[in-house]
Amino acid sequence: MRQSKLFGKTIREAPKDEVSANAIFLSRAGYIDKLIAGVYNYLPLGVKVLSKIQNIVREEMNKIDGQEIYLSALQHKELWEKTGRWQSMKEIMFQFEGRGNQEIGLGATHEEPITSMVKKRVSSYRDLPFYLYQIQDKFRNEPRAKSGLLRGREFNMKDLYSFCESQEDLNKFYDRAIKAYLTIFERCGLKAIVTEASGGDFSKEYSHEFQVLTKNGEDNIVICTKCDFAQNSEICKLKDGDECPKCKAKVKHEKSIEVGNIFKLGTKFSHDLGLKFKDKSGKEQEVIMGSYGIGPSRVMGSVAEVYHDEKGLIWPKSLSPFAIHLLLLSEDDKKKQIADKLYDDLIKQGIDILYDDREVSAGVKLNDADLIGVSLQLIIGDKTKDKVEYKIRAGNKKGEVDEKDIKKLL
Repeated sequence: MRQSKLFGKTIREAPKDEVSANAIFLSRAGYIDKLIAGVYNYLPLGVKVLSKIQNIVREEMNKIDGQEIYLSALQHKELWEKTGRWQSMKEIMFQFEGRGNQEIGLGATHEEPITSMVKKRVSSYRDLPFYLYQIQDKFRNEPRAKSGLLRGREFNMKDLYSFCESQEDLNKFYDRAIKAYLTIFERCGLKAIVTEASGGDFSKEYSHEFQVLTKNGEDNIVICTKCDFAQNSEICKLKDGDECPKCKAKVKHEKSIEVGNIFKLGTKFSHDLGLKFKDKSGKEQEVIMGSYGIGPSRVMGSVAEVYHDEKGLIWPKSLSPFAIHLLLLSEDDKKKQIADKLYDDLIKQGIDILYDDREVSAGVKLNDADLIGVSLQLIIGDKTKDKVEYKIRAGNKKGEVDEKDIKKLL
């Protein structure tokens, strides 16, 4: 991609109404464009990163036998009244009247519609277990939408639902989901901490959140300095320096961002909506469910929040919008020919590359490259001879490389 043709220009100043690092840098670098509070358009760079996160999520969900579906965002009142959530979620669910005086809601979550759909297709224990997931936008009328992609009123979500015959089967899949989630976050460059949280209205057991430590996080968690104990501060009464209940080491409070959560729903929705199956003895039982959520857009915002410096974004290789950002910093025709040829050669090798061929100063190009944050920069300037200069954005490590060895840097 030639940068002269790229839609979405960088901007020098931070948007006046943005306060979070992820919103500031993603807006300045041309990844997102704010429409209203909590609602963002994704520009080409943003779509590339979001798609990479979605594909990582999709691959790991498929590995644990998830089957991808796609549910409607429009929900009718009658279904939600059966679970009592039409009224209880009124504060955050967008609700309105459609044609024919039908009361409609925009999907804030999808337990009701997926349970209703599954009810039509399950009758026997032989139909269980199975696991369905979707990647789709959700809508929530959040009262505090000031954290960029971390708390949106429209946001991208992967929600998976498990349907099991027994609590044992649910527990086994729940453990598989935890491992898959940790793999997803690791592949996205995030170190996630499995954190106990309230089971809420669904379960007397703990649910689990996946939290990433950062000084600008919205959440507060209590973690052990030695073992894997971690609890959301909403359920934990321990103070800094108290003993860990697992290993007796000291605990501390840390700021964090929640990037995923999982719940054992039990029979809450199958009971309310009549989702039953006949067991081996022919007796009717209620299907036991679980819910597993990751927000790809929230992951994108979290990575931007964690990985940046004063110059701009620093994408992990797995999420970088391009593998290489090639910068031509010379006005010499011969240097331009060298850069053009290198660009064409790398394209032929199947490498996704952004080529800054714009007629702007070298300083502007270097500043924009750091702001955009592609993981590897290649530089051809007046001092370039037989080798190509390179800069690895993470750590800003610099050096020279032969053209034939560029792939070793990827």
